[in-house]
Amino acid sequence: MKLSRKWLSEFTDIKASDKEYCDAMTLSGSKVEGFEVLGGEISNVVVGKVLSIERHPDSDHLWVCRVDAGLEAPVQIVTGAQNVKSGDLVPAALHGSTLPGGIKIKKGKLRGVESEGMLCSLKELGLDRHDFPYAVENGIFILEEDCRPGDDIKKVIGFDDTVVEFEITNNRPDCFSIIGLARESAVTFGTELKLSAPEVRGSGDDIMNYIDIEIENAALCPRYTARVVKNIKIEPSPKWLRQRLRASGVRPINNIVDITNYVMLEYGQPMHAFDYACVEGKRIVVRNAREGETLETLDGNLRKLTPDMLVIADAVRPIGVAGVMGGGNSEITEKTVTVVFESANFNGVSVRKTAAALGMRTDASGRFEKGLDPLGTYPAVQRACELVEMLGAGEVVDGVIDDIAADIRTVTLPLEPSRINALLGADIKEDFMVKVLTELGFKVENGIITVPSWRSDIEHYSDIAEEVARFYGYNVIEATSFRGAAVQGGLTERQALERSLSQLCRGIGFTEILTYSFIGPSDYDKMLIPESSPLRKSLRILNPLGDDTSLMRTTGLPSMLEVLGRNFSYRNKDVRLYELSKVYIPVEGEVLPDERVKLVLGAYGAKEDFYSLKGCVEAVLGFLRVRGAEFTLKRDDNSFHPGRCAEISLGGKTLGVIGQLHPKVQENYGIETPVYAAELDLRNVLDSRQPEATYKPLSRFPSVYRDLAVVCGEDVTVASLEKHIVSAGGRMLRAANLFDVYKGAPIPAGKKSVAFSLEFCSDEQSLTDTNIAPLMEKILKVLKSELDAEIR
Repeated sequence: MKLSRKWLSEFTDIKASDKEYCDAMTLSGSKVEGFEVLGGEISNVVVGKVLSIERHPDSDHLWVCRVDAGLEAPVQIVTGAQNVKSGDLVPAALHGSTLPGGIKIKKGKLRGVESEGMLCSLKELGLDRHDFPYAVENGIFILEEDCRPGDDIKKVIGFDDTVVEFEITNNRPDCFSIIGLARESAVTFGTELKLSAPEVRGSGDDIMNYIDIEIENAALCPRYTARVVKNIKIEPSPKWLRQRLRASGVRPINNIVDITNYVMLEYGQPMHAFDYACVEGKRIVVRNAREGETLETLDGNLRKLTPDMLVIADAVRPIGVAGVMGGGNSEITEKTVTVVFESANFNGVSVRKTAAALGMRTDASGRFEKGLDPLGTYPAVQRACELVEMLGAGEVVDGVIDDIAADIRTVTLPLEPSRINALLGADIKEDFMVKVLTELGFKVENGIITVPSWRSDIEHYSDIAEEVARFYGYNVIEATSFRGAAVQGGLTERQALERSLSQLCRGIGFTEILTYSFIGPSDYDKMLIPESSPLRKSLRILNPLGDDTSLMRTTGLPSMLEVLGRNFSYRNKDVRLYELSKVYIPVEGEVLPDERVKLVLGAYGAKEDFYSLKGCVEAVLGFLRVRGAEFTLKRDDNSFHPGRCAEISLGGKTLGVIGQLHPKVQENYGIETPVYAAELDLRNVLDSRQPEATYKPLSRFPSVYRDLAVVCGEDVTVASLEKHIVSAGGRMLRAANLFDVYKGAPIPAGKKSVAFSLEFCSDEQSLTDTNIAPLMEKILKVLKSELDAEIR
């Protein structure tokens, strides 16, 4: 929210400097983001009067002007503008002046003729025709203001002001207004708040002869207030009003539109003006949109409406989206003669949903969605009509239609000074509490606080304590110690383990990513997950931002592939990523899902293949003390390449999956190189951990090595061979390491040769052939009987 200090001075007189004001407001709870001195980049630019103008002796488009700039002698300025004549008042940037954008003006020569400055256009002063409608767009700004030569141009054009920008929290919609911030300022600085009720004279006639109002949905529109103005004169707003709008970041348009924007800024109540001639049946109905209805809004876009959207309609069709934007079919134009001023209160949740569904966020919707004061509609429409009469923009028809369709709740709370002091750890007098609350607009009588309608955030005694504390000063409340036993912080065992796991993944070359837990149905399609798959049974979000974020994911692979695809599009050649992804598995008969954490690894690049990623997974399992995990060929996972995918399991429990992604999946994510991924269920992995590691001393006897090469069927896996070798080798077999796989002559067709290096060692003696020969025979016997593998 932007606040003009000149506008603020109309409501309370504060003498503090800009920095003092900002610091004090921040301390009292209205956080200031910063402030801007308007025209801060403009210096040494004054009003000049053109005394004479002559052709440049060496140019057919330049003019030499003698300008009275309020100095002892006139200055000579050369200009190329064609709209300047003798007697004009113009902005003159003198030698050493600065303009917006860091432009510096110095005297010099133009084609041999000395020029002691520059005459300025609107653009060069940071203005446009909306600020001064009488000025020309391309040419020197000819001033029609009440000014004299030598006057500082900043004061003439309204740049003698400071704009303070506040960060207003959503629970304080009252501070999205000049009056709301003026109230906070007055209490902060102990100054008088000057508020007055708008006065409207009226011009006779009766509003009931013009319009009828009906509210069909009181839950979404508890109050609708309207007034009619006839004999409208569409013209530019006066200078003071345009300057206040501009300082607040609103572009002036014309007097009627500017009045509605001015009231929205001043009172915080959005307003809208309908062209009365465009209201069919002279009737306004606040209702839900009907199936199939559309509306072209003021921004020129055709909007498809749905029955859950609240609209403002006439007797025939919608003429505005309630709380968001008016329709082009009732827009104010230069031909408008009579207008209907709308000042209504709409349900904030409904407005937000409608604005999000239509993809249009406006100043009005931004205010309504925070929950506005239902009692603010009447003074706002009165202020608009007061401005109409003040500006001579039309004649206000007598009478107000104020339809209150729902009860407006009044909140009362007991004043409990001792309880407030106990909460704050302070000793604040009751008189001070009453004074602060009264100045903020609360009523305090007989120990009962009546909360004003614009403070919807006050519901509990702790809220009252906050109001007292922020004006008493948090900085003067003495610090107190916590009572009770101290609670020692730290990480849980699971948190510490996940942190260590992250360090391991980074240590083996992976970079962490963090993705949203939301995905869309199309992500399952891109992963080729069948319709019958349990992974498709996802929790649906009630109010998603869009269809692509409407489901809570049941697997972390789509999110990983999305990031890998983005990296590939950025031409990153070698990528290794990991994520500790939360997934949400629906539980039959339960409201809440089963939340599980999965470690997802993803990689592509010239050095990546199935075995490099398998090595990384084995490193993770080894770090977590999960020993003996099996990698079994998995053919029924559509997301992975057939024959290049394995299920990771231990003791009948599935730990995860690893493999190369299916080429179609890679294509769906725009990746043109093989991608390898693994997903481990950390709950199952951690449940499979071995007992705490214990130290085992090295044997003082040497190891004995034997090479073993066997011929077996092509379908026999190395893992099954290794499993049977280790099982048959007993406790003296310390390791079985694969070092060769061979196919071809002289190995028969359909067969392969697999060679292992076996390490034998004993803690009790040095081993000899006598010790090892029986073990080798046993190993060969088991391999023959179980896998039909024979020694080569």
